[in-house]
Amino acid sequence: MTPPPLGRPRNKDGPAFDPALDDTELAAVRDALARGRWTEARRLLAETGEDWDRRGHRLVVLAEGAASSAWAREWQLAEPDSPDAAALLACATVCRAVRGQEIPEVARAACLTAARMAPADPTPWLGILILARRTGTDDERVRAFDQVRARHRDHHHAHHLMAACLAEHQTGDRDDPLHEVYDFASWAAEQAPADSPLAVLPVVAHAERYRVLARAGVEPHDPARSGHWATRRARQVMKAAFDWWLEWDVDDGTAHPRRKVDLNYLAHAKLHEGRPAEAAALLTRIGPHATQAPWSYPDQDARKAFRAARRAALGSA
Repeated sequence: MTPPPLGRPRNKDGPAFDPALDDTELAAVRDALARGRWTEARRLLAETGEDWDRRGHRLVVLAEGAASSAWAREWQLAEPDSPDAAALLACATVCRAVRGQEIPEVARAACLTAARMAPADPTPWLGILILARRTGTDDERVRAFDQVRARHRDHHHAHHLMAACLAEHQTGDRDDPLHEVYDFASWAAEQAPADSPLAVLPVVAHAERYRVLARAGVEPHDPARSGHWATRRARQVMKAAFDWWLEWDVDDGTAHPRRKVDLNYLAHAKLHEGRPAEAAALLTRIGPHATQAPWSYPDQDARKAFRAARRAALGSA
């Protein structure tokens, strides 16, 4: 369910990709569950609590095992009121449905049962979104995503899944720079909190589109032979997204990502309000390099606008 990281070989001779990532405790519990020791999964999920991103990741990884649904059913028989057992069974049933081993309606029903047992948990709706990506309609995918976001608005896995779903809409024989996946990724980056990895979702959108275009034969399977990543727009998107994620400012001893962007916008607001001295102070704090927001259009030169605004503010102060 989790896509391979960018740059990793995807062929069978490449290094193995472990969906558990660096969660060594999850990897150990997954191995224990494969041997029928579901009590360790119960402990892990109880410790995870309401860390929804981590809970979703852990449940999906645990659910991918070939025997996970069987052991989840055994757990549920022992503890029929356990929302964790219901969530694991729901995700495992979704995995089976995606592999063609279960009827999609059965998987969806299991997810809805788990959702009723834990109304605040976005994970059962994440399961429905995973299922809808393979077997559902556009409306079903959007509804599932909205349900996840209503419970945890910055759910990383759900946003990555929606980017993948939207990227798979291919109506022509070329890439469209106005494709909806780019708008979605830009919107999500704009909405994300200051410390969210969703700031790099515009880069993910480009990677997902390239995957779809290569599969359709529009782009070569080797990215090095493609112009997709060499276009001005692609370079701007990647640079802006990583600037957005990596640039920091320190306030009261605390480092805040994206603060430079916030200050940049605030400085321009002060300038337009006729308060040039305050704008000049903010622009001085930002430093000589403006940060271009990841949803900026390629025909807008953020740095040029920044320098003009800075000169205007400092000249009026």
